[in-house]
Amino acid sequence: MTYRALNELIDIVTEDGLPTEKTALKTIIHKEGYLHNTAHIWFYTKQGEILLQQRSVSKKIHPLLWDVSVAGHIDSGETIESGGIREIKEEIGISVYKNGLKKIGVFKNYKCYPNGIIDNELHHTFIAELKTPLSELKPLKDEVEALKLVTIPAFFELLKHSETNLHFIASNKNYYEKVINAIKKEIE
Repeated sequence: MTYRALNELIDIVTEDGLPTEKTALKTIIHKEGYLHNTAHIWFYTKQGEILLQQRSVSKKIHPLLWDVSVAGHIDSGETIESGGIREIKEEIGISVYKNGLKKIGVFKNYKCYPNGIIDNELHHTFIAELKTPLSELKPLKDEVEALKLVTIPAFFELLKHSETNLHFIASNKNYYEKVINAIKKEIE
């Protein structure tokens, strides 16, 4: 894990995602369960494939499970879009502009984990067309174990068995369905 990841200063936000004028280090945010913003970017291809990220083995939550293409915390004072764009560059090594992101919603995520992490997040969720070949993406090793493209039918098949196949984060099933349905509408 990088020094930056351990020492991110994050805004504590309201239920509407607005800053409260209070900030805390990421470690404190997760220890105390303060509500905070994250950006989720789901990449898709015109051929109907979804880019999935396998979470690094070093992740404290859900290591080695497959999840959103790119995701991360929004730093204090940073806009949601600029934080998402920064995370894309950091995690997979490509540059995307704000007009390349389409926001599909904000999803509340309130979870407590056995390791003591209290994760109260607002996932500001975007979809974006992947215009770079998979072979040219540069996954950040501290965050990303692997990347792959799956077709939408394959995604739904894996999701159908997520309680037993240890592929996706099973508790995120409804969220995943909403995202993939938004992508289907975008490419149809």
